[in-house]
Amino acid sequence: MKGLAIAAITLGLALAGCEANTSNVTNKLDEIAKRLDSIDKKLDQVQRGAARGQARRPARARPSADKVYSVPIEGAPSVGPEHAKVTIVKGFEFACPYCDRVRPTLDQLRKDYGDDVKIVYKHLLVHPQVATTPAYAACAAHKQGKYKEMEKLIWEKGFRAGRNLSRDNMEKLATELGLDQDRFKTDMDGSCKAVVQKDQSELRRVGAGGTPAFFINGRFLSGAQPIHNFKKLIDEELKKANKAIAGGATVNDYYAKQVVAKGLKKVQ
Repeated sequence: MKGLAIAAITLGLALAGCEANTSNVTNKLDEIAKRLDSIDKKLDQVQRGAARGQARRPARARPSADKVYSVPIEGAPSVGPEHAKVTIVKGFEFACPYCDRVRPTLDQLRKDYGDDVKIVYKHLLVHPQVATTPAYAACAAHKQGKYKEMEKLIWEKGFRAGRNLSRDNMEKLATELGLDQDRFKTDMDGSCKAVVQKDQSELRRVGAGGTPAFFINGRFLSGAQPIHNFKKLIDEELKKANKAIAGGATVNDYYAKQVVAKGLKKVQ
């Protein structure tokens, strides 16, 4: 490995300067080609040795769209009716461009399905060094009844404004919303830490590892996918819900009884 490091440093030095003498350039290119070949051979040897000396790590279990997972939603911010035939849980963070990109898709789903669909937001931090502060801020705003407004501001005046997800900017956005600043700061530094941790634990337990991660009545869908992929699962779940309701179930407890109570408690 020491030889690799030396070769890499030497290569970097060779590429760092510009030379007018073409013969020198040719010689340098020949040297670089030889060094690259040597690096390739050494890397191949290292990889073969690692493969012989180490057992492969088991693949991380991933959720499947064919199964229903138990994802609690009590207390989480949401848009849509209090109770719906289909509940979409969005696991996300404010540092994820794909989480921002999928927002218009979710807005369109709400328009297309009306009160049949509810969207719930849960925090899943894959870049905690930058995503933690805005997660606490959104949580603190939710405690004052302003989650949706704060979420919009964080995306538009935080993430899209030079990725400014700093504490100072979050407090500025809270002031813009007219939130109680003392309470906002206390919640950010206190109870919201447990809320965000709980969200993550619940999502990771059922296999969510990247963002955005969706659970549509407990069925997994990963990433900012085209709207028809969402609609496929929603239509299937609507059909199931309508059948259950026709058989005596109620919309008010459908998610709690059919998804949370009966769904898988962890990924298998």
